Amino acid sequence: KRLHATDVTSSSFRLAWPKLLSQESGYYSLEYSPAADPARKRTQQVSGAHTSLVLSDLAPDTTYEVVLIPESNVHFFPPQTTRVTTLAEEISPVQVLISESGPHSFHVSWAPVLASVASYQVLYGPLPGNSVQVLEVDGRHNSTVVEHLAANTTYLVTVTAVYRSGKEKSLSAKACTQEGERG
Repeated sequence: KRLHATDVTSSSFRLAWPKLLSQESGYYSLEYSPAADPARKRTQQVSGAHTSLVLSDLAPDTTYEVVLIPESNVHFFPPQTTRVTTLAEEISPVQVLISESGPHSFHVSWAPVLASVASYQVLYGPLPGNSVQVLEVDGRHNSTVVEHLAANTTYLVTVTAVYRSGKEKSLSAKACTQEGERG
């Protein structure tokens, strides 16, 4: 058995390793840093009785280089290394803004924009009712214009972030079109 990671999230992972030391015979030093930025190295020490540790406050979608150094005054144990990549952040849009509302169109924008999003789907339909239309928006963009709407109508607008992993997260807002020009 070697040093390995489990329970990987976007900001943490658990490290486990074989029992090499005991409480009396030494302690472990754990060094970890983003593989792309070794200067940001952090170190943690745990007693020889431990065989696991959770590292947290990590950056999302980042590969970490981890070194376990058994510090023993009895035996020499070679360091063990592993690489662990945290998950991409998959949070739902936290803000959906409706602006530039006219009789037949409005502008929809959302935040945040995350690198892990493949595309956005903007669903809209009049309230009450169940006719829904969908606009596909590239994952690099954070706004679109919805057109060909009925005047003086309330619409439910749902923005869904579709992640590269296939997961989806959504947030909805209501929008009202303006009254049309009177003839």
